[in-house]
Amino acid sequence: MAAVVQMHFTTADYVIFALLLVASAGIGLYYAFSGGRQRTTQEFLMADRSMSWLPVSLSLLATFQSAVAILGAPAEIYTFGTQYWFLGCSYFLGLLIPAHVFIPVFYRLRLSSAYEYLELRFNKTVRICGTVTFIFQMVIYMGVVLYAPALALNAVTGFDLWGAVFAMGLVCTLYTCLGGLKAVMWTDVFQTVVMFAGQLAVIIVGAHQAGGISEVWRKAVNGSRIAGLDLNPDPLERHTFWTLGVGGIFLMLALYGVNQAQVQRYLSSRTEKEAIMSCYVVFPCQQIVLCLGCLMGLVMFARYGEDSPLEKGYVQTNDQMVLYFVMDVFKDLPGLAGLFVACLFSGALSTISSAFNSLATVTMEDLIKPHFPDMAESKATLLSKGLALAYGLVCLAMAYLASVMGSVLQAALSIFGMVGGPLLGLFSLGMFFPWANSIGALVGLATGLAMAFWVGIGSFVLRMPASSAASPLASVTPPPFENVTATLASALVNATTKPRPTGVDALYSLSYMWYSAHNSATVVAVGLLVSLLTGPMKEKQLRPGTVYPVLGNLLFFLPQRYKEKLCCVTPLAPKSNEVGARPYERAKKGANGAAYRKEDALTEEKEMESDGAPAEDDERGAALPACKLSARRAEETAL
Repeated sequence: MAAVVQMHFTTADYVIFALLLVASAGIGLYYAFSGGRQRTTQEFLMADRSMSWLPVSLSLLATFQSAVAILGAPAEIYTFGTQYWFLGCSYFLGLLIPAHVFIPVFYRLRLSSAYEYLELRFNKTVRICGTVTFIFQMVIYMGVVLYAPALALNAVTGFDLWGAVFAMGLVCTLYTCLGGLKAVMWTDVFQTVVMFAGQLAVIIVGAHQAGGISEVWRKAVNGSRIAGLDLNPDPLERHTFWTLGVGGIFLMLALYGVNQAQVQRYLSSRTEKEAIMSCYVVFPCQQIVLCLGCLMGLVMFARYGEDSPLEKGYVQTNDQMVLYFVMDVFKDLPGLAGLFVACLFSGALSTISSAFNSLATVTMEDLIKPHFPDMAESKATLLSKGLALAYGLVCLAMAYLASVMGSVLQAALSIFGMVGGPLLGLFSLGMFFPWANSIGALVGLATGLAMAFWVGIGSFVLRMPASSAASPLASVTPPPFENVTATLASALVNATTKPRPTGVDALYSLSYMWYSAHNSATVVAVGLLVSLLTGPMKEKQLRPGTVYPVLGNLLFFLPQRYKEKLCCVTPLAPKSNEVGARPYERAKKGANGAAYRKEDALTEEKEMESDGAPAEDDERGAALPACKLSARRAEETAL
């Protein structure tokens, strides 16, 4: 195979790339020395809960659009056609359900970490297990997101590999540590604009050089790259309407429903209405992003046809092919290649900075504060910044490990995908099934993770001989989800040319788009079974506001006594009706760090006065006695 062809940056390209890093760092410095100067944990970790829907929605989008996706989506379209575009069908329910189910529950409970919910619904052990699972997920992925685009850039342009890694890692750590969540979100807004600009520049110039968009479309049709609606229900098929449009919903829910990086943005909104609005704004933006990726892939096909740079040996991987195309298109236009690289690294920066901030939040709220409830605010804020810095250094270390892992790098991407589904199942078990108990939650989570790793690693090992000659990033063409298993995207391509697998091989051949659905369903099924065997929870044991009343709404026709037996009468927590007060502003923290509503605090004070003793059960997050629960429900209903 021929050696990789390298093209080089001009001075203008370096200047534009440097401006991206300087601007990102500048936003962090601005928020470090303005406003409250990040002196409280509320301001540093939650942006003082004062964000409007616009920066929240664009930050959600930027976190979603990782650098690996910017490289992978056009290569996917170039290689396999536009069937992948039907993933957009999953966006509607994938955002509508979080907007009207997950956001109201999380927002009204006055949470800082999504995993606080698990303690309020189950117990502290489930909360810690969820937190540790999330930390493992994000730490593994951070280094990959940082290293993968730098490696592709180095291979195509000769851009210094570790110079790019350290520049991104240090700048990202700087503005995250100094400016907190507010800096992260406003930097995401800036980086989103850069991402759109870079992709549009490639499409416009590339289409012009190919003879116009009509010529691009004609070549794509003649090259069989425009796919029709494939209604094949086979879950082993890599991409069909059902795998993309239905399986994709569960991928979206795992990312936008329960992922701390996204939940934290919802909770930073000024009001619940603005948090919901941000989900609605993200929907058309994601459709645009998906269309841009598809168009770039079609423009690539119009330029190279079936004679791809990969087959010619100009590049060694699919990811490098996209950058080769960009450098080829812009070879006579100084500065525009730098703009696309800035677009690419904007995707990496937004993903990594979100990881830093969310990791610092869950570590502080779930693992430290419960053990040090009386920690001074100044010390807690300083510790939060130190955690963000520490995770930044961990990210650089993971990037180095990614560079020496070889083909295990694909396994690392797979590990990230394996965790999202079980976490979705854990939250769904608590939120939609009132009789699920803590034992069922723990056993369900453990079973879901075991199933995910068994199927994912089994599939990877099964196909390793076929791909052992490939380079570390040889076939990473994931869809734009941080929690999608990248290795199976290419591993399942050969399934269509072989006899249909049976038995365990069929499980290993499951389309990666069904991974989240399969793993979350495993958690729910096992969790419910174990809960029924060990004694299901009863209505009076549930903390108000932790269960979404989906069963009560669906079984509205049943008499009240039957609803009570099925635990279908627990209402959703009421909206805050304090005029002029921000949500969470007067929330009380219990000894375990879990958030209580203002109404809860007032009720507890009255109970302490009447009983002459503190409500210890409530402080530990345990179930309230039935009489106290009824009194609280009556007060909430009145509100």
